[in-house]
Amino acid sequence: MNAWPRTRVAALPALLVTGLALGACATQPDAPKPAGAASAPPRMIEGPVTDPLVATYDGGLYVIDGKTLQVAADIPLPGFNRVNPAGDDRHVLVSTSTGFRVLDAVSTELKNDEFAAPKPGHVVRHAGKTVLFSDGTGVVTVFDPKDLASGGLPKGKTYTSAAPHHGVAIELVGGELVTTLGTEEKRVGVLVLDRERKEIARNETCPGVHGEAAAKDEAVVIGCEDGALLYKDGAVRKISSPDPYGRIGNQAGSEASAIVLGDYKTDPEAELERPERVSLIDTESGSLRLADLGTSYTFRSLGRGPHGEGLVLGTDGRLHVIDPEKGAVVDHVEIMAEWREPLEWQQPRPALFVRGGTAYVTDPAKRELHAIDIESRKKLGTVALPASPNELSGVVG
Repeated sequence: MNAWPRTRVAALPALLVTGLALGACATQPDAPKPAGAASAPPRMIEGPVTDPLVATYDGGLYVIDGKTLQVAADIPLPGFNRVNPAGDDRHVLVSTSTGFRVLDAVSTELKNDEFAAPKPGHVVRHAGKTVLFSDGTGVVTVFDPKDLASGGLPKGKTYTSAAPHHGVAIELVGGELVTTLGTEEKRVGVLVLDRERKEIARNETCPGVHGEAAAKDEAVVIGCEDGALLYKDGAVRKISSPDPYGRIGNQAGSEASAIVLGDYKTDPEAELERPERVSLIDTESGSLRLADLGTSYTFRSLGRGPHGEGLVLGTDGRLHVIDPEKGAVVDHVEIMAEWREPLEWQQPRPALFVRGGTAYVTDPAKRELHAIDIESRKKLGTVALPASPNELSGVVG
């Protein structure tokens, strides 16, 4: 195992926590608030929220202070909603049925400002830019998240795909835009455009293209049903899976590592495959290898630590730490009881969100949120939430 330096995260106040020691991308129509939600109102805090986290539940959003884990606000918002960092230290983007809505997580104000997008899809942050993909129109919007501070919506730049599809895009330091190719019926590959949006590369050997991750030295990995596409140094190349059907659809990258962590599924006929291996795509050698976890995981299970270590939240209730160079699990953290992934992807399941040296993990079954120091592998704290959390995100500047 690599000798990663250990930087401690301050412990959470004991009075505010308990237990001290710690794919799929579409939105759905509005739904009623669950009968199982706690009747008692959540405890609120006064003043600005520090390092905000945002968790969705069926019927709203919780804004949570990242230092104390206290619930700062309970914001009613009907429907199945998704959350992503907006790219600065203050805002989160909430994907609703009509677009990407701006949440000021520090002041806990859900604004009316919204990037209109029928079927809002992926949100990608890279090189100081945030990129939105509207599945319903194929429109890609690129903006500087610092412009959110001035109020209103940033103007940004847009690019319209040849056809609407469930896609993703990322803008690189040099202004190149890597974006997916496809239609509503079939997704086939990627297109690379220069700063003036002239085509410089394309590859259409990526069936079921889905998801992206950036690695060290501006390497970009896009998942396929039979491997992945790698864009690096102006060219796109295919990295094939060892299986005829070896689907990579969710990835986690790190600027500290040349290796991208991805999921890995091999059964195209499964109603819901519960894989126990993850993929490791080396963007320097152009190779792919698999690592056994010994437990299954979900599309909300992948993350990266501050030094590039791979993190996978398993259904065995543990956070598994992977050394990407060795291609193996080297440690784990006990967090919760064993759990089973629900068949419907919109249903709550434990989620992992990593920010700096802290991993935040939800346990919907117990309505809990945990914070773990990645370096020491110690649990920093646990807090109970009024209702079962679903998605989890936060501000990441």
